[in-house]
Amino acid sequence: MQPFTTHTGIAVPLLKDDINTDQVAPVQAMRALKPDYKALLFMRARQRDDGSEDPEFVLNQPQFRNPGILVTGNNFGAGSSREAAVWGMLANNIRVIVARSFADIYRENCLQNGLLPVTLAPADAAAFEQRVIAANGSAPFTVDLETQTIRGPGGPDLTFDIAASDRTRLLEGLDDIGLTLKHTDEIKAWEQRMAAAQPWLQTATDSRTNRG
Repeated sequence: MQPFTTHTGIAVPLLKDDINTDQVAPVQAMRALKPDYKALLFMRARQRDDGSEDPEFVLNQPQFRNPGILVTGNNFGAGSSREAAVWGMLANNIRVIVARSFADIYRENCLQNGLLPVTLAPADAAAFEQRVIAANGSAPFTVDLETQTIRGPGGPDLTFDIAASDRTRLLEGLDDIGLTLKHTDEIKAWEQRMAAAQPWLQTATDSRTNRG
């Protein structure tokens, strides 16, 4: 996956709670052999019942058509485990989501795909939301993972916390397999110790190969 260091983009205010993965990436639109993940993002919310574009939906508004950061409420990404709800973000160049809180599975899917999930302290979250609303797409914000800061119009830099392991995997572009491979030498050393301490395990017959 693509490493994450800094990302600069227009911050889009979608200040609602409990937005679920089916709202983010409707399942009906994923039945194609090669879904258009860019068009998939919030597809139902973008359209009226007659299929025309809804000009009231925030991502359809001219100043937010080229987003970079999504700013949203509590429990973002609730519902099913659907990686397309992350891929749709990335296809639209949204590499940061600043939410009041995340559903656990969705947050993990973000980390596995190089999308930074940020949760600010409550007072900072409220202040940042107001700055995003005031900016109204007129100027970008920058999220810096190395310094763990958000900077942009309307106020001072804000800091955010992130677990050291999550920060490392994003900075180095590592999924779970990549993280495991960082410990290849330790794994080999353990295998060698076990082979010396319990040599009979190395020659034991796998019972699964003797099934009739």
